[in-house]
Parts: sequence; C-alpha cells; structure tokens
Amino acid sequence: MHDNELIFRHGDRPPFHTSFLVAFQHVLACFVAIIAPTIIVTGALGLQSEAPYLISLALLVSGISTLIQTQRLGPLGSGLLCVQGTSFSFVAPLISAGLIAREHGASDHEVLGVLFGICMAGSLIEMALGSVLHHLKRIITPTVTGVVVTLIGLSLVSVGVTDIAGGHGAENPGDPLNLLLAVIVIGVVLTCQLSRHPMLRVGSVFVGLLAGCIAAALMGRLDLSGVAQAPLFQFPQPLRYGLGFDVAAFIPVAFIFAITAIETVGDLTGSSRASHLPTSGPEYQKRIRGGVLGDSFNSLLAGILNTFPNTTFSQNTGIIHLTGVASRHIGLFVGGILIVLGLIPAMGAMLQSIPQPVLGAATTLMFGLIAVSGIRMLAEQRMTRKRVMIIALSLGAGLGVELVPQVLSGLPELVQSVLSSSITTGGLLAILMHLILPEHQVTEENAMSDAARQTADTP
Repeated sequence: MHDNELIFRHGDRPPFHTSFLVAFQHVLACFVAIIAPTIIVTGALGLQSEAPYLISLALLVSGISTLIQTQRLGPLGSGLLCVQGTSFSFVAPLISAGLIAREHGASDHEVLGVLFGICMAGSLIEMALGSVLHHLKRIITPTVTGVVVTLIGLSLVSVGVTDIAGGHGAENPGDPLNLLLAVIVIGVVLTCQLSRHPMLRVGSVFVGLLAGCIAAALMGRLDLSGVAQAPLFQFPQPLRYGLGFDVAAFIPVAFIFAITAIETVGDLTGSSRASHLPTSGPEYQKRIRGGVLGDSFNSLLAGILNTFPNTTFSQNTGIIHLTGVASRHIGLFVGGILIVLGLIPAMGAMLQSIPQPVLGAATTLMFGLIAVSGIRMLAEQRMTRKRVMIIALSLGAGLGVELVPQVLSGLPELVQSVLSSSITTGGLLAILMHLILPEHQVTEENAMSDAARQTADTP
C-alpha cells in the first residue's frame, strides 16, 4: 500500500472485524504512553498505594476522551481518527507540583487534590487559548516549543534512570539484576524497531515491557499479589481526593497547557493530511478549534475523574498511514476498548506491578526520544544568531536550575518554587529573549563562511 492510498476514508464504516483489528493497533501504539505517566508520577511522589486505581482511571478517561475527540460532541472534538491520553509533557511539572505540596505538609490525598486542582485550572486556560491560537503562535514560536520539549525529555531522564536503579528508596540501588532487566527491555525494543514487520515497530515498547516482565518473573522479581486483591469491576468516584491549589505549582503546568495546545494543532494537521482532508480553509479551522476545545474539556473531565490531563497523541497518525484506514468510526472501537480496560481495576493492579527497572528502561528510551523530537524542532529552524543565543541560554538556564537548585536559594520562596522547574525557567527565558532581542538574519553557517573567507583573504 502506498502512503497516499486509503482503503477506508474518513466517513466510511469498515466491517466489524476490520474496525476491531485496526482499533487494537491504535490501542497498542499508545497503550504504554497512556499508563506510564501515572505510574511515573505516583512512583516519584510515593503514591504507589493509589496507583492501580489511578491507572484504571487513566485508561477510562482516555477512552471517553477519544470518543469525544473522534465523534464530536457539539463544538467539542475534531472528528478525526485521533486518540487521547496523558501527555508525558505534564510528568515533570506534576512531579514538581507534588513535591511542593509535600513540602507544605500535604497528605497523599491532599497531594493528589492539588495535582487535580491545578490541572483543572490549567484546562480552563487552554480553553481560553483555543480562540487566540494564532496570536499565541507569535509568542510561543517553534524555537520556544523546541526548547521546552527538549528540556522535558532531558529533565525526565533522571526519573527513568532512578527506576532502572530500583526506584526511590530502593534497598539495593544499582543491583546488577536491575541493570540486566533494563538491558533486556531496551534490547527487545531496539530489535523490534529494526524489524521489517511494521506491527513489531508499532508495538515495540509494549513487546519490550512484556519481555522484561517475563524475564523478571523468571528471576522471581514479579509480584502479582495485588492483582488477586483488586475488585473485579469499579466505577470512578468523581473528585475522590478533593481539590487543592498552589500558585507556584500551577505556573509550570499552565505553561505546558499552552505548549500542548500548539502541539495539538500540529497533531491534528498531520491527522487531517493522513486522512486526505483539507489542511487549510474553514473546514480545517473548525476541526482545529474543535480539537483544541476537546483537549481542554477532556483535561477538565480528567481532573474531575481523578486522572491527569489528556492531549491528542501523534503516534496514531502513523497507524493511519500504516493501515490505510482513516475512518473516524474506528474511534468508537478504540474508545470502547480503553473504557472496558479502565473499568477493570485488576488491569490497573497488573500494570502497577511492572517491575521498576523494566518500566524505567522503556521510559528512559521514550524520554530520550522526546528530547530528540525537541532537538529536531530546533534543527528545522533557520539558525540566526538570535535563535542560537535563545537556544543556548534557555537550555543552559533550564538545565542549570535542575542540576544545581541551590542557585535559587537566595530568592523568595514563591520565586524559587516557580523557577525550580527547568521547563518554566527555560521556556519563559526563551519567550523573553524572543521578544527583546533584535533579529539578525545572518545565519551562523553564513557567518562562519564569511569569517573563513576573510581569513583566507588576509595576507
């Protein structure tokens, strides 16, 4: 099948067996990305006891959000075949927000209440930004977005490597068996990625996790006792943890909502192109507005139902190219599968029992890929002197406060809390420099060529 060939177009209704098979491929492509943020955040904040319930809710809300995004609910949704789930972009600021709440003496339930409260507030900001995205793009430029995405990936690598070592508070960090499990997972993922079989490439992370769990079971390191204790069926309890709010914790999360709103436009444009639909004009603009509004509403719904913000995933565009099926009817099956999985708490307990070195290996690779995607965004820009200075200083300052937090110790507590996030520091600095620095149209490549010519001409 050629990349530009569609077997089932946007408005078609494929047969049941075809719909289910294609939907399963979409679920497989994004399954790990849906559950991993919740596992990472709860692990980093010592909330493992709540993890099975929250993982189930992540799957449930992902299913509901996918139905809204693909089928449209009034003005909500793009009507495209695109899957919703928790974005890794929120992991670092949510961990930072939880640590701030911990410092203020919050209990486990209060920490989660603060996280869901700031996420719901951030969703309202995205809802408002949806109508002014064309103005927002002038401030949050591709350079700013590239800096932020790069910092997200680099700042999360330590979380993944900590899990490889055994997790926070591990009795024997750096155990060689933990490293062996990580090597097995990464080896399987790389083997699948290099395979000629497209389905193996699509499900490479899933297959890697499965191989890691099997290896852990053979080593006696897979504990499934929590699965037997989990109830068979459970409905969500809205606002189970109450609601809280913290200004310092909110600012980094609000910043990510603005970034993901712009990323959603790119993801929906890619889905429109893959579905052979217009990527300009009134119909396209209507889909974009509906998609961003759907993202914000789904994130608000996620907070109410005790899970983290939902955004449009980009990997599912590749499945449209792979299968040649762009029918939004598939979204009914994807959403249905995720909802069924989310209503079975044993599924959450099983996923939470994935050994930390196994999960850490997969997420470390994924975080590295996030950083690479940010670097690609930066590499696609014309490297003027202004952009080079913005990238250099923003990345330096962002990583600096992450690696040496003591540099902020002399500032007021609120300012420390806000700027301690590498994403906020690097992102805000990139925006500020973009606004105040004059634009030099000479690229670094041309500048070096000029310098070389001058050197050659010098007697």
